[in-house]
Amino acid sequence: MKLKFIGFFTLCLLFSCNRDEQKDNTITFWSSNASQEILFTAYFADKWNENHSEKLESQPIPEGQSSEEVIMAAVVGRTTPDIYANMWQGLVEMYAKSGVLVPLDTIEGFTDFIRARSGEAVVKEITSADGHIYQIPWKINPFMTIYNEKKIAQLGLNTVPATYSAYLKAGKDFSKDTDGDGYVDKWIGDTEVKNIWHQRLNNFYPLYLAASNGAPLIKDNKAVFNNEYAVGVFNFLQTIYREGYFAKESNTVGSDKFLAGHTATKWTGAWDVSYLERYKEDDFEYNIAHLPVPDDHRGVVYTYADPKNIVLFNTCKNPALAWEFIKTMIDESGDLKFLELSGQIPRRQQIKENEVFQEFLRENPKIIPFIDQSNFVYGTDNCEVLIEVLDIISQEYESCVIHNKKTPAKAIADATRAVDILLGNF
Repeated sequence: MKLKFIGFFTLCLLFSCNRDEQKDNTITFWSSNASQEILFTAYFADKWNENHSEKLESQPIPEGQSSEEVIMAAVVGRTTPDIYANMWQGLVEMYAKSGVLVPLDTIEGFTDFIRARSGEAVVKEITSADGHIYQIPWKINPFMTIYNEKKIAQLGLNTVPATYSAYLKAGKDFSKDTDGDGYVDKWIGDTEVKNIWHQRLNNFYPLYLAASNGAPLIKDNKAVFNNEYAVGVFNFLQTIYREGYFAKESNTVGSDKFLAGHTATKWTGAWDVSYLERYKEDDFEYNIAHLPVPDDHRGVVYTYADPKNIVLFNTCKNPALAWEFIKTMIDESGDLKFLELSGQIPRRQQIKENEVFQEFLRENPKIIPFIDQSNFVYGTDNCEVLIEVLDIISQEYESCVIHNKKTPAKAIADATRAVDILLGNF
């Protein structure tokens, strides 16, 4: 993946010098390929088109190996939509520095609207290095532990273990070979083992944020994760795999281990609630808690927000008009509609206190822990090479955590040095 970013800035600058005029005032909108988000976008596009002469055309992002590659190809080919509503936050800084995004804080009323909806901390988080804001905070899926209540109760526990040592003890007690064939077939949990950068957003990074109270990986263009928290996460996960408490096979293989009762816990986001409610057996009981933390952890537990945001590309002829449409999607009624259709969390403060959302919360109590957790989340650092950073961490993760070839301290030190070389600090 990272090789495909080579020369990206140069290509963008070349194409940005030859901007074509749009043929009309139609606003183009790309959503993700998720069926719920396609329905959500179509609903608001229809409402907009009923009341405006400037029409909006919506479609899911074209098919490709990944949405990141499709967007990159569109940027280089000058075929970007006006609005894209599934941008991973970690890519925004790269596109911002290449000059292909609209600085949204230059649109009248934008920053005040976002500050009121999402809060000052989120505004700070999404502000780029040049002081501008190039993304609209839209939705999050805080990573938490979902656990099978019956399986945890069989271990004599009232809830899922909260600390590393307690979780490892549960792993020892639960993970075993139940059919006598010499292979473990019950695990305390599982998480993807593939050496792919974005998979570290599902295990290492949420656990690192939980352990460190939301500390960054990159700060002031330097790697700052060579610390007790990152080493502790690697040590925790290395122990899990070394002792056989998680399966080393890809968790995409075969049936859902969690619903089948082969695992007792899973680390996942709010989207999983609607999935579980749809496919679980009637007697399957589950609950939600924060991620495991170091034994000496005190206070609240942070986690990865898994933020997907909305951007305007500079091919947009009328950014102010596009922003007017986006506001209909992310005001209170829009956020309620999004919750109802997708089960994902709008990046909005004080959802539980807002009367607009009360009926939905009463009818969907399993989503409440994720909304509570949304007060203690972090997205990504504003780093233009964050994919490469995560790729480096993933290489060391495979060597240390999965294959036990390095100590956690050595693996984290090696990753930090490699990232600093990437950032030009040597």
